[in-house]
Amino acid sequence: MGSMIKVNDVSMKFNLGIEKNFSLKLFFINLFKHKKKESKADKDFWALKNISFTVEPGEVVGFVGSNGAGKSTLLKVVSGVMKPTKGNVEINGNICPMIELGAGFDMDLTAHENIYLNGSILGYSRAFIDEKFEEIVKFSELQEFLEVPVRNFSSGMVARLAFSIATQVDPEILIVDEILSVGDLNFQQKSEAKMRSMISGGTTVLYVSHSIESIKCLCDKVIWIERGQMIMSGETEKVCEAYYQSQVSKL
Repeated sequence: MGSMIKVNDVSMKFNLGIEKNFSLKLFFINLFKHKKKESKADKDFWALKNISFTVEPGEVVGFVGSNGAGKSTLLKVVSGVMKPTKGNVEINGNICPMIELGAGFDMDLTAHENIYLNGSILGYSRAFIDEKFEEIVKFSELQEFLEVPVRNFSSGMVARLAFSIATQVDPEILIVDEILSVGDLNFQQKSEAKMRSMISGGTTVLYVSHSIESIKCLCDKVIWIERGQMIMSGETEKVCEAYYQSQVSKL
């Protein structure tokens, strides 16, 4: 079997002009300002620039970098949530993306209803969710809140429910964005143990975290991204140390 994931020269562009909130007030201010007319290109922002790497089956790859470096955007491109402006991604295997946990929830529905809704979004059949329902609830520790609308949940509770639903299958590729910082310490340890069991079962993992310690514990290799560009890639200890030193020098 070849590589599990191949990222080929991927670049991602956003146009900041479109993202800006437009208001009438702003329109009149701009009307009376004699300013250089901004071209569309001035507002182009490259979140990723020419990123290439491969991930072998069963490898656990960590991603480090400052806030806004492009790590989460890269995971969204790999998981198919976003289409890159340039380049392409080849995937061999089914993916379970744990990005923006709870994004597939309807806040007006109860936890009970959201288990079925979110499960179907992830591609599970109703029969499969019926079979796994008790396990999902038990893992999330939300037995008492099943009939409560999710809008009344704390962000930690939402993440616990989403994590419990997402990890019910054994995907070949797991994409994780900052998951282990959710919930209380007990749940963090439980979710880390769950991830470890998935990893030891041969799952290929892409993992973004601000916790260098958890990256060191879990990852076979690390990719360091800064301002959308790959700075370094390789052995976990070496890349983490170089990244740590760069952060310290900024202080």
